[in-house]
Amino acid sequence: MKKINFSDVMPHLLAVIVFLVVTVTFFNPFFFDNKILNQNDITQFVWGSKELRDFRDATGEEGLWASTMFSGMPAYLVNLDWSDEVVVGMKKVLSLFLTHPVCNVFLCFICYYIMLFTFKVRPYLAIAGALVFGLSSYIIIGLGAGHNARIGAIAFMPLVMAGIHLAFTGKRILGFGVTAAAMALQLRENHTQITYYLIIIVLGYGAMQLVTALREKRLNEFAKTIGVLVVAVGIGASTFVGPLWAITEFSKYSTRGPSELITTSANTSGSGLPKSYAFQYSNGIFEPLTALVPDFYGGSAFNAFVNDEKSETYKSLVNAGDQNTANQLAQFSSSYWGDQPLSAPYYEGAIVVFLFVLGCLIVEKKYRWWLVSVSIIAVMMSYGDNLPAFNYFLFDNLPGYNKFRSVTFIMVIVFFSFPLLGMMALENVLQTGVTKEIKRKLIIAFGLTGGLCLLFVLFAGAFSYAKGNEAKLPVWFLQALYSDRESLLRSDAFRSLAFILVIFILLYFDLPKRISLNGFFAVLIIISLIDVVMVDKRYFTASNYQRKRDNSKFTATPADEAILKNKSYYRVLNLTDFYSANTSQFHHSLGGYGAVRLKRYQELFDSCISRENDQLISDAQSGRLDFRKYGVMNMLNTKYFIYGQEADNIIPNPEANGVAWFVKDVVTVNSPNEELIKIKQVDTKATAVLDGSKFKLTQQGSAPDSSSKISVVDKKPYWIKYESQSTGGGLAVFSEIYYPWGWHASIDGKEVQILRADYVLRALEVPAGKHIIEFKFEPKPYIIGNKITIASSWVLLLVVMGTIGWTFKKS
Repeated sequence: MKKINFSDVMPHLLAVIVFLVVTVTFFNPFFFDNKILNQNDITQFVWGSKELRDFRDATGEEGLWASTMFSGMPAYLVNLDWSDEVVVGMKKVLSLFLTHPVCNVFLCFICYYIMLFTFKVRPYLAIAGALVFGLSSYIIIGLGAGHNARIGAIAFMPLVMAGIHLAFTGKRILGFGVTAAAMALQLRENHTQITYYLIIIVLGYGAMQLVTALREKRLNEFAKTIGVLVVAVGIGASTFVGPLWAITEFSKYSTRGPSELITTSANTSGSGLPKSYAFQYSNGIFEPLTALVPDFYGGSAFNAFVNDEKSETYKSLVNAGDQNTANQLAQFSSSYWGDQPLSAPYYEGAIVVFLFVLGCLIVEKKYRWWLVSVSIIAVMMSYGDNLPAFNYFLFDNLPGYNKFRSVTFIMVIVFFSFPLLGMMALENVLQTGVTKEIKRKLIIAFGLTGGLCLLFVLFAGAFSYAKGNEAKLPVWFLQALYSDRESLLRSDAFRSLAFILVIFILLYFDLPKRISLNGFFAVLIIISLIDVVMVDKRYFTASNYQRKRDNSKFTATPADEAILKNKSYYRVLNLTDFYSANTSQFHHSLGGYGAVRLKRYQELFDSCISRENDQLISDAQSGRLDFRKYGVMNMLNTKYFIYGQEADNIIPNPEANGVAWFVKDVVTVNSPNEELIKIKQVDTKATAVLDGSKFKLTQQGSAPDSSSKISVVDKKPYWIKYESQSTGGGLAVFSEIYYPWGWHASIDGKEVQILRADYVLRALEVPAGKHIIEFKFEPKPYIIGNKITIASSWVLLLVVMGTIGWTFKKS
């Protein structure tokens, strides 16, 4: 092994220092002002996972079942710790133990830098490319929204690609270890949508390498490399067996799975999300241009000209002469005029877009075809229902694709590809020098990017700037609004043109040779940083932080405290915000927050709970409350309704069915559709509805008398113990959500079959007399899968250490 030369190591050390300084500087309130990020999704996560985290802290056990969210669901996607400490340790080391979630941006820098280096981009260029990738508005906006898992999964995408490329470029052993580790790290972030997009990138790369191997007659080498990588991916994926098993099982019964209802839904795939929901956020045809001109469509949907005293819109409202009219029109003063209901522009960086176009002209063809092809496909897929023929076909036929929503997330492929091809183009220019041919292609690239920006500057008035809901607004207000939107487009187009002009001049006049190579690198890094950070600061401001000790969001309100005086087991419905986990902090809530929940429960909400909710509000307002009318909410043991924060903003429900009850009658139906219709027609306290096509009663119980009762003796998230007493026995219905996998029931220690009643609840045939009934959640994905995760993690560690050691020895 040759002696390590410090001059070879110094650029990499400098890169780490630069990434660290940029991370700390960009997030300086996080590091210096004792603040944390104010992320809505994370706040919701903290609310919804409180029971599970408290249980873990108190007992050291995992709760496994989230009983405070949506009346109960598996904890797989709420809060569940797996035994993957080895993989967690790898992430901490790679991120230099920086605090979550800002460590994910640092990891974006590190992993993209490593990937660029494996593609033979020199370190100082790789620093610029990594910074642009990690500080693209795609990453920063996602972090601000609290999409920590998504950003974490994106951070490791380049590392996976680095390992694969190493294996294909003569470094199979090192590529094997890097790919295995990177896959484990990427999968652990548990964002299957981003992993799906990574697969598209990898398949494109594999197709490129296959074509190359066919042309060069190296199919044997290609096959060997594929074999090595398959094993590497297998080792990495095995550390994720438990979570993957759990998610796969859960998805079949979740809102991402097929419905058992016979419906005329537009989703012809038979499973997955409805198209209207999956494509709710779709790029407009010209919306990807925000990668070049950030305010092409006016910027964020949350930006309003009414907040800008210098805007024409603000001035027009001040001069309206009618305060009421001005207040009404203020809500229409959004700067965004695109198609999406909510949007923030994904800005790549004008410099990077210019370099990408240059790369399309001078980089080796195989890399051009790969990166340009996957980028075009990604843009087309981001159009969603704005390109229906293409995207509906993919939605109905591409395996697993109908499980995802927010199709604009696929733009991550573009943000992955542009800096890579762009930095490869710069590397090419520095290696070959600025020849006449290079100058010609620089002019073409400048004409396509800078020329486009110039057209926007000159002809910004040619766009309509109108949104569909604005047609009936006063003309004087629209003129001011459209004028402001036009100004935004023109100023940002000029801004992008300026950055493109700077890099064009630097390269065209060969300033790397005229000033100094290191001077060029410094200028490139600085202007690239300025380019993206200036846009990031529009959407990531002081409002994205909150004081670390600000517990106002996590403190019980007077209404919560009033309800908590009741120490029994019951549920609460927030009448004002069903889809919030705030109520789940302190109560077992009918609602919750999460992209994925049980399909049958969502169908019950859509067809029954939401209607009863509206009916209850109407009845309360008219002073005619009759709690017997709300049979579905009663069967879910909804003891309290909450509609505000004050102590008197609660409505007790005396008709809640309780934790469990014996029914007098059982109505048997033959389909889920009939079951859902029937439960709206019966008294759920006296009658149970059973789907006879799936469940059969083994005996006919007698009608329960007034002394029959079932009460809770003890409870944990994954276990609940009851005591029952009845003279005749019969069918007992429990106000607990039925889930077909993992739950086991026993009566006096003897396991019995769990039936499903009333569309979503558990039921048991209970004999006469006094008995102890227990339900216990023992999911195989955790019980067995977690053991596989532990073993595989240690195998992975040995593989990584072995391959790195072997590489150093052979170097």
